[in-house]
Amino acid sequence: MKRLAILILSIIVIACDQKEPLRDDIQEKSVESWHFESFEKVDSINPILKPSPDLEFTDPITKNLVKWEERNVLNPTALVRNDTVFLLYRAQDLNGTSRIGMAISTDGLHFTKQPAPIFYPDNDDMKVNEWNYKKSEAEQVNSEECYFCYFDGVEDPRIVMSESGEYFMTYTSYDGKTARLSIASSKDLKTWTKHGLVLSGEEHKDTWSKAGAIVSELVENQVVAKKINGLYWMYFGDTNLFIASSKDLIHWDIAINEESKKMFSVLHPRPGYFDSRLVEPGPYALYTDNGILLIYNASNAANFNDPSLPKFTYAAAQALFDKEAPYKLMDRTESYFIHPDKDYEKVGEVNEVCFVEGLVYFKDQWFLYYGTADSKIAVAVSQDPIK
Repeated sequence: MKRLAILILSIIVIACDQKEPLRDDIQEKSVESWHFESFEKVDSINPILKPSPDLEFTDPITKNLVKWEERNVLNPTALVRNDTVFLLYRAQDLNGTSRIGMAISTDGLHFTKQPAPIFYPDNDDMKVNEWNYKKSEAEQVNSEECYFCYFDGVEDPRIVMSESGEYFMTYTSYDGKTARLSIASSKDLKTWTKHGLVLSGEEHKDTWSKAGAIVSELVENQVVAKKINGLYWMYFGDTNLFIASSKDLIHWDIAINEESKKMFSVLHPRPGYFDSRLVEPGPYALYTDNGILLIYNASNAANFNDPSLPKFTYAAAQALFDKEAPYKLMDRTESYFIHPDKDYEKVGEVNEVCFVEGLVYFKDQWFLYYGTADSKIAVAVSQDPIK
């Protein structure tokens, strides 16, 4: 009887010893699972979009026929609609004017471009913010000495859908002097209404601002803007990250420190890291069970940086914010998950750049679309179960 009791006790002790590590493993996995573990670049087809001299468009301001994406294609956003991926991308003509084109794919990898841009500077109320102020005297041509002197246009779109099915796109209006975060909407991705500047108050109208990532939730493979405590939320900025809230996705209130009257910074560069120079939102911010997952772009400073990367390298990382208090940073990855290591990512209009902006869930995978060296567009894929 005594031997039986000892045997039973031994079995219980062994069973307990075996279970404890399993609980630790589950807990450790839970802590780490808030972010994407990895994206695999699709090297067999990258880059998936390149600039073309064949696409022409009559500019409504100059009335000239322009090759609207001859110089560069870059920094795309993306959405899924009717089992099709729509890629909205920034395109530059030789003078550096940016317009937004659209390409369509049924597999998320191979795209067909539309012949004309879908969004561009026009003779409208936003022309003053989207057309280079130097062009008011006469049309100019960029030179090698000052190749960026006449850059302007509409840049770097990020798109989400509202609960009613309307599409809202944040973008950068650039007049050759100041970048200003702006917003537009469309019901069909063809006809757009420009709603003006996000920082529309008198005190902020000339503030440099860009890169608006609206908090959204994946609902049956559609990315839908998510209300938290009755408000929509958006991260923005391209040095530090700031935050704004809205009742209607059009009019936004910036989070301001009452004491200093300055915008609250919710994410900032880190000396000694790959993100030592600046941080900037990537695609929309994804509302998940663990919190709000923000993929962000970052640049490596000239000093006090990550010495393993060239200075000014653009790479991407991830941050987690509280899903009830979107301004509260909960966690942040130690390192980047994507960086320039291919020739087309390392050499171009701007060297050493992977700039992520498009993210869709399609065919049971996550497709990440990004600009390479500010010149071309590539894709990476992940099967990580982010919920």
